[in-house]
This record gives sequence, structure tokens and C-alpha cells, in this order.
Amino acid sequence: MNTEKLRLDKYLWAIRLFKTRNLAAEACDKGKVKLHSNTVKASKTVHIGDEYEVKTEARKWVIKVTALLDKRVAYTEAIQHYTDITPPEEKVAIQYFPSSFHTGKILSKIGRPTKKQRRDIDNFLHNEEEEKI
Repeated sequence: MNTEKLRLDKYLWAIRLFKTRNLAAEACDKGKVKLHSNTVKASKTVHIGDEYEVKTEARKWVIKVTALLDKRVAYTEAIQHYTDITPPEEKVAIQYFPSSFHTGKILSKIGRPTKKQRRDIDNFLHNEEEEKI
């Protein structure tokens, strides 16, 4: 739906760059949304042809507004309201790894031994002690 005045946070939420409108407003407040290299407020009015730099948790976007959208719609319809003009080198998504697997130096997905593996380790250690005696 096209409207005359549309807030930036509402637009970013409607085109599905942010999961909630509150997250879109927070990004604006934290300076993660820029228009012509200047940070903008969530209440900024969006105009067709504006180019915004948006940093989300997943990646950095550079979008050009092609149509206004004030209601959240399906992704296939939402992508018709902007053009992604992000340079290819910045389209690489940031990789997140679960902190529980991070051991400090190496990234390990082995985790704790299973009950069977633990018994095998105990048997192995017990047999080594007997050989030393």
C-alpha cells in the first residue's frame, strides 16, 4: 500500500530487514541506518529513490527505495519495494557459531563423550594403570 508519509522504522520492518519494528527503531537510534553517510532517526520520512545503508545482525545492506510499503507482507512481495544495491564483497553474511562449542583456540563440535565412550576411556586408563604395576 502506498502512503504519502511513512516512517523509516516502519518501512524497514515492512520490507523484512528487521523482525520487529522495535528492532528497526533501535538500529536507527544506534546509528546502524544511514542516508548519504549520515545517521537517521526512526521517524525520518521515507521517499522513493532514497538509498539507505543498513547494518543488521546478519549482514550489511545498501538498499534503494523503489516503492513505499507500510504493512508487513510476504517476502516475495516485500522484495519488490526495494532494490538491493549492496556491493558483492559486503553481501557475505557474518557467520555465527554457538558459544558452547567454542573452546578458546579451536572450534570443536565434538562435545562431551557419550556414556559408552566414557566407559571405554575409563577401561583404557584402568588397563594402563595395571600395566604400570
